[in-house]
Amino acid sequence: MTFEMSKNGRFPPSSIEQMVVQLVYRLDISNVNSEANARRIAMVENCFGASGQPLNVPGRVLVGEGVLTKMCRKKPKPRQFFLFNDILVYGNIVLNKKKYNKQHIIPLEEVQLSSLEDDGQFRNGWLIKTPTKSFAVYAATATEKAEWMAHINKCVTDLLRKSGKKAAETHAAVWVPDNETQVCMHCKKSQFTLINRRHHCRKCGRVVCGPCSSKKVILSHQSNKPLRVCLTCHDELSSAQSSTGGVTPNITNMKERNDSSGDDDSEDDMDEPMSPQSPTETMTFYEGGEASNGEAPSMLDASASSTVENSSVPDSSADVSTNSTAPEP
Repeated sequence: MTFEMSKNGRFPPSSIEQMVVQLVYRLDISNVNSEANARRIAMVENCFGASGQPLNVPGRVLVGEGVLTKMCRKKPKPRQFFLFNDILVYGNIVLNKKKYNKQHIIPLEEVQLSSLEDDGQFRNGWLIKTPTKSFAVYAATATEKAEWMAHINKCVTDLLRKSGKKAAETHAAVWVPDNETQVCMHCKKSQFTLINRRHHCRKCGRVVCGPCSSKKVILSHQSNKPLRVCLTCHDELSSAQSSTGGVTPNITNMKERNDSSGDDDSEDDMDEPMSPQSPTETMTFYEGGEASNGEAPSMLDASASSTVENSSVPDSSADVSTNSTAPEP
């Protein structure tokens, strides 16, 4: 594939994104310097401290890291992400590049990405979907988005190819943010107040009131415990269960409870002290032991591209770890 510059000497955005993807898929993460990689992983573990899980396991490579804006339940918040060749880790930023907490670990074999169209202030976004949790993230630039998605997709492809597993077919719904509606999205009548709290249907992700989400069912891909669903999803799941003789791919049991407990609360949405972010230091990817900051000029440099093209690229799945890691809560 060839790319043509515009009259001002720059590549059009679509060409930049395509070139980023091509360059990323030619890289071989197994060539990362082992000592440098171990040092980076140790630094990540140190930043999470005793509250985080051990990350340095045989075959694991830190592919890249950076700050992405995660769409949380209440509002968008910056989160530090670390991409390894078998897991995606993220956490709350307490002190930039020094301390993080509330570590979440997502096995990459469960991940599927979907690009999002730009919508007003929300630009350069995509969905990270897994069977247990799905959410939207946003990068600072279109080039960063392209590079993040290309690196993640390459790691997922390599991991699935080596393990022989199939990609997950069922994913959790993306929750509608609280501030998107002031009334229940099911009954269209009940207004939310300090007393009449918002809840989320675990099947469709809509924001609903307590009476409209009084039912709970087991969604086997998310949890073995009954989860809150809206009345519409409950009826649909009940009908599907009846039509298949009581067994469906997503339901193993069904229960009804009339409590409207606060099971929607998430520590990921808790406000935390955070140091200011530098807009010029949002991401770094490690290739062959070297670090790149993800800026378009470095990715599109002709000599760098030539080096990548002419290098010998063995199967990058060779060092992918198949160690199982518990998914995020």
